[in-house]
This record gives sequence, C-alpha cells and structure tokens, in this order.
Amino acid sequence: MAEADIVFLYVTCPTLTEAETLAEAIVGQRLAACANILPGMRSVYWWQGKLEKADEIVLIFKTRPDLVEAATAAIKVVDSYTVPCVLPLPVLPGGNPDYRAWLAEQTL
Repeated sequence: MAEADIVFLYVTCPTLTEAETLAEAIVGQRLAACANILPGMRSVYWWQGKLEKADEIVLIFKTRPDLVEAATAAIKVVDSYTVPCVLPLPVLPGGNPDYRAWLAEQTL
C-alpha cells in the first residue's frame, strides 16, 4: 500500500475518562488509526469574558486528511466542551513508510 498522507488532530478533554471514551469511539470507528492520550496539561484561556485556568488532557489522533471532517463531527458528538478544540496539524512527508502504510490500512 502507498504511503498515506497524515494529519494529527489535536483535541483537548476535561478528564482522562472522557479522553479514553473519545479515543475508543474515534479509533473504534476507524476515523483514526491511533490516539495518544497525554494527561497533565494545564491550560490558561479566555472563556465568556473571563481568564480561566484548567487541567486538561490532550488527545492526538493520527488520521488521514480526508477523514478530518468526519472525525471532527464524531468528536463533537462525544466531547463535553461547548466549543471542542479539534485542530488538524499537517505531518511532513517522510518518516517510516511502513508506519504510514499501517495508518492507511487501519482507517476507513
């Protein structure tokens, strides 16, 4: 199989439980080949006119560009935030071609 174009979807969640639920839902639907869950992030942000601070969990989904829209829609169904953070980050060509092929095989 040819190398896949890859994007990372950067997502934040309020709890580890929600992050795991979201990871299982998106990977389970094969909208991403993998989800990395990174606990322990501290965020500072504006929300409704106030400066807020919160502990959050980062999720990084590894997927294909053509699945970003479907994955974003599915994330918005599960994510509890009013305005979920779902941002595609491009991945440069290169790296391990076997991994890129694996990713293509694991997604729809």
